[in-house]
Amino acid sequence: MIITDIQPRRRRLSQLYIDGEAAVKVDTETLLKSGLAPGDEIDDEQLHALLQDSAAHRAEEKALYLLEHRAHSKKELEDKITRAEFDREAARRAAEHMEELGLVDDEQYARRLAQELFERRKFGTRRVKQELRQKGIADDLIEAALEEFSTDRDETVETIRAILERKYPAAWEDEKTRRRAVAALQRYGYGFEDIFAALNAEPEE
Repeated sequence: MIITDIQPRRRRLSQLYIDGEAAVKVDTETLLKSGLAPGDEIDDEQLHALLQDSAAHRAEEKALYLLEHRAHSKKELEDKITRAEFDREAARRAAEHMEELGLVDDEQYARRLAQELFERRKFGTRRVKQELRQKGIADDLIEAALEEFSTDRDETVETIRAILERKYPAAWEDEKTRRRAVAALQRYGYGFEDIFAALNAEPEE
């Protein structure tokens, strides 16, 4: 097979023409590093390697772009790259490379997210655990984060009571509001025992 032409395309891609026909688009930087030019011969193995290198480079660029905006867990980053029309293998390799560079750290990510969910969002332990699992955090890292930032029962009940006073002040008097409050607090990740402990305490004046 002969590369008969190379034409620039959008998004830093180049169109390769092989034996006079449009064949594949590859990352322009990867193509330049390969040294390939019109008139060169290329076999199937070389073309496959070029496409793999192109996908890997573009996936890493996508990873860096995502990490510029906010931190990601390794699994979350891999999933987002895959959804951006990259194959799973290229996405996995890009996420692993970001981890090797120290740009992805699931332990630190889990700690920061758990602290935010507990302290700012006022979520209960079950909801925090669910959120961390959805980000692909390993169970041992989840347990460590929960142990560091979760509160004891008295503090949990106090947090629930504060949510009730702020969002559902009528819950102590109106049954309909009480049911809505209980359902909402369950979604926050709190258990019935703690919810009713807070509801059975008198609201502050």
